Amino acid sequence: MSKIIQEIERQQMKQDLPHFAAGDTVIVQVEVKEGTRTRQQAFEGVVIAKRNRGLNSAFTVRKMSHGEGVERVFQTHSPVIKGITIKQRGDVRKAKLYHLRELTGRSARIKEKLSYNKNTVKVAANTAQDEQVSVPAEQAGV
Repeated sequence: MSKIIQEIERQQMKQDLPHFAAGDTVIVQVEVKEGTRTRQQAFEGVVIAKRNRGLNSAFTVRKMSHGEGVERVFQTHSPVIKGITIKQRGDVRKAKLYHLRELTGRSARIKEKLSYNKNTVKVAANTAQDEQVSVPAEQAGV
């Protein structure tokens, strides 16, 4: 019986979701129904929690709106969610960022995660255009 349920849940799960984690700034496109009309509304904020439970997965997004903190919990595989766009990757060490609820201003900022290819390092050239030049990691001293 559980294999049948698992197969039904697998068919209902979305496959085109981007990989995101706590600390990332995301834009969630939500379908809003107003009377007979439907439109998409963007909710942009920081992911403070993520719950991975298959079809029952959810994530919490927090944003500041007119000086008030607003949190919204989204079901990851809900048909109401039309798209998730990652705006910025956050460099955090925790899986749940509930401590951001008490922080405001500069202390609530999250550092951006900067990743690079270990085989190639980009070095700024001393030219007028400030071009990006690829240099092997051995030559760059990394």
